[in-house]
Amino acid sequence: MRHTISKPEKDYNGEFFETGSVTDFLLKKTGKPPAGYPARTRADSYAPHPFSLSYEKRRNAFLNHCLRNPAGPTIKGYYYELARLYRNRGPVHQGAIMGALDYIDARKDCADFVMLGIVRLLYQFRGTRLVGRPLLERAERSLLSFKYWPDEPGIDSMCTWTENHQIMFSANEYLAGQRFPGRTFENSGMTGAQKMDRARRRIMQWLDLRFATGFSEWLSHVYYDEDITALVNLADFCSDPVIARGATIVLDTLFLDMALGSLRGVFGSSHGRSYAKEKRDGLSESTTDTQKLMFGMGIFAGADNMSAVTLALSSRYRLPRVIFEIASHVPEEGIENRQRMGIRIREARRWGLDPGKPDDAMTLLSLEAYTHPLTIDAVMGLFDRYRWWRNNFFTMFASKKTLLQFLRYTKLLPLLAKIMEKDITRNVREEVDVLTFRTPDYMLSCAQDYRKGYGGDQQHIWQATLSPRAVCFTTHPGHRENSSGGYWVGSGTLPRAVQHRNVLVACYRASRMPGIYMTNRLFFTHAWFPRTEFDEVRELSGWVFGRKGDGFIALYSRNGYRWQEEGEDAGCELIAPGRKNIWICEMGRAKDDGSFDEFIRRIVAAALSFRGLSVRYHSPSQGEVRFGWRGPLRVNGEKVSVHGYERYGNPCVNAPFPPDEVRVTLGKHSLVLDFGRGRREVSDFV
Repeated sequence: MRHTISKPEKDYNGEFFETGSVTDFLLKKTGKPPAGYPARTRADSYAPHPFSLSYEKRRNAFLNHCLRNPAGPTIKGYYYELARLYRNRGPVHQGAIMGALDYIDARKDCADFVMLGIVRLLYQFRGTRLVGRPLLERAERSLLSFKYWPDEPGIDSMCTWTENHQIMFSANEYLAGQRFPGRTFENSGMTGAQKMDRARRRIMQWLDLRFATGFSEWLSHVYYDEDITALVNLADFCSDPVIARGATIVLDTLFLDMALGSLRGVFGSSHGRSYAKEKRDGLSESTTDTQKLMFGMGIFAGADNMSAVTLALSSRYRLPRVIFEIASHVPEEGIENRQRMGIRIREARRWGLDPGKPDDAMTLLSLEAYTHPLTIDAVMGLFDRYRWWRNNFFTMFASKKTLLQFLRYTKLLPLLAKIMEKDITRNVREEVDVLTFRTPDYMLSCAQDYRKGYGGDQQHIWQATLSPRAVCFTTHPGHRENSSGGYWVGSGTLPRAVQHRNVLVACYRASRMPGIYMTNRLFFTHAWFPRTEFDEVRELSGWVFGRKGDGFIALYSRNGYRWQEEGEDAGCELIAPGRKNIWICEMGRAKDDGSFDEFIRRIVAAALSFRGLSVRYHSPSQGEVRFGWRGPLRVNGEKVSVHGYERYGNPCVNAPFPPDEVRVTLGKHSLVLDFGRGRREVSDFV
């Protein structure tokens, strides 16, 4: 339903900034904390192994942690007040909740994050004595006056289109409508029942695509937190059993992703979207609280998490035991998971999507396909339809509006997009094949041969993990700032990187072409390798070696390297000159390789040669590895496929892409998921 705007729209645009982390978004609390409210933060401790096999004990530990700590300053901090309400243990800082309502009413970006908690407040805690009637009435007014979709009145700079935002806005709209089915929502003029009907179509399409194809924001240790919170709200409160079951099934696949892509509570896989702080420090991941609650490993950090509170308060969702077991199931020989996620825009019609239809164009925009040659015309139509020319996210587009409209009129816009595709589609997250190899002592994960030579945004292509902070990865930094495509966030130019079990090769060829979206300013590559987080670091014959416990890493740069010895990255950054380079990473462990000295000796003795942007490396563990900017990956002369993976491919679950069902088995524990039939068969729960 599209609404005709007949009067000047209220402008909610405020100060806009490009975030380097979700923790940049803050709430302003109203008034002082009540007497007896926690005055200081009490830090939790990291658990590298499940600290309890009992979910109830883990849940109680988390809720007790919430009670001991004040609401943090971020937009998710006030969720701790919901834990106090759940335990019926005050005092509750109502000023924190008021601050959340002010944030929603101001229609600031990420207001949908905040609203998920308010929806839960009204459904789960309406009768509590700890929340006064005035606050509840204010919460109702906020829901009834909010803008739930971009076609509704009001100018703002809320992001509504990315994958996580689409499910959050839709879940909020459906549940708000369900709460007030006969009331008129003043901003849109729709009744609650109409809102339910409109949001249901979006929710079902989103759930269907996530089950079939996974997440375009693949394995994101930031945005899975948002997805979980929206899905748990639907599972708990949605009266439509089809939606509630579908949300539960997709939650299972999401937790399966986390279990297969984590090591000792660190979600250290490749990520579709990540930020500088989170990728360098596993204890600040948005999902670490959730990992500790659900899997027993991680830390209750409270830095940027809302899904742990939502799960701890959930009355309906319980984690299947088989997923819990997989999270800590790491056999001595290691476990390899191959996983395909996302869709290709050129195959949109395969998934029932027509870029020419506004609703389908919005779905494709969840891949951030703003300027893809096949979607740019449709997206510019959304700019007109939704008044996005005044959305501060799109200032760059607004500054070129006249040119863009001329190119649309002359039908030259797709041609320009094709010419400049490698620059202007850097945000796009199309289909990806991810390989993750996990052992008791390390994990290595890579997005295989993913969009080489394209500009990067927030994609995190590969990572080696030995502990929460003993991690390593490489990027080409496009510029100095820690914002999209910048120093540690994303890439100026994406590499061609592949992994074979414990060996990885990343080839870089940074673009020198001027860009419309972004022009690269830096022409070197670098690695994150924090010396002080390893038990030992040695350098020999151009290799940098690290040991953490019984896990080993070896890193090599074709162009050589130097340590950064100044600033905040001193002792953590290896800088390699030149816009063209090849990095090699090999992982090892005492169980397989003997002592650290023996691992170093074999790596240094291994034959290694380069020819242009190609390498031949005789890995001590895998044999001859050949790879380059062009051509296949060859291991011992045999081609190794790095594309066309299954939806899941590992010893516990093999499901084709797309699957009719996902069948998970480990020992006596099992899980069968069939979204189309609404079937969820669970042998037992945690």
